Amino acid sequence: MSPSPVPPGPPVQSFKLRRGRMGVVRQEALAEHLGRFEVRPDTDLDPRALFGDDNPVVLEIGSGMGDATLEMAQAAPDVNVLAAEVHTPGIGALLQGIVERGLTNVRLLEADGRAYLTERVRPATLAGVRVYFPDPWPKARHHKRRLVNPAFVALVADRLVAGGTLHCATDWEPYAEQMVEVIGADPAFTLDPDRSRPSWRPVTRFERRGLDLGHVVNDVLARRR
Repeated sequence: MSPSPVPPGPPVQSFKLRRGRMGVVRQEALAEHLGRFEVRPDTDLDPRALFGDDNPVVLEIGSGMGDATLEMAQAAPDVNVLAAEVHTPGIGALLQGIVERGLTNVRLLEADGRAYLTERVRPATLAGVRVYFPDPWPKARHHKRRLVNPAFVALVADRLVAGGTLHCATDWEPYAEQMVEVIGADPAFTLDPDRSRPSWRPVTRFERRGLDLGHVVNDVLARRR
């Protein structure tokens, strides 16, 4: 595969690895079912081979424990979701939910979604990219680690089909302003001025924590021209 030469951005990690434990049920789900739903990070994205149909594919970068991913996938069975997460407990929880709900339109990628998008996804392939509540890196010296920057936005634009969407959400208002600035500055996107949560996006676990702390949640949604 030869993706178009989109600048990869600064070689810094945009997420913090966290330790976590898994219960027996999730461990058993990983052992028994992961092979059916796993996407290896060293393989190119082939939507038809992966999902067995021509339905649109959305990449979710940082699916967390998968609560929102499961709800959205179940509500839209005609949309295929590739959920990328670096924390194994989150992968285990999402896999358990996939099996329990009998979902066929979700696949799991235990890897850095940005790296996979850069290296393994062809241009004009995805119908959407979702980035819900990424690490905000609030300290000024850490802002360079934020995922949503001009290089990332350009990368997403290249991988989206015309009319595809980039949907970001954060409960850190300065990060929301950065998202609006960099996405709005990219000529490939039309930015939606409404920053309220769409009715079809469930409230996530991280979002609830932010709301409990009095944070303001912003949804930044843009469409590929």
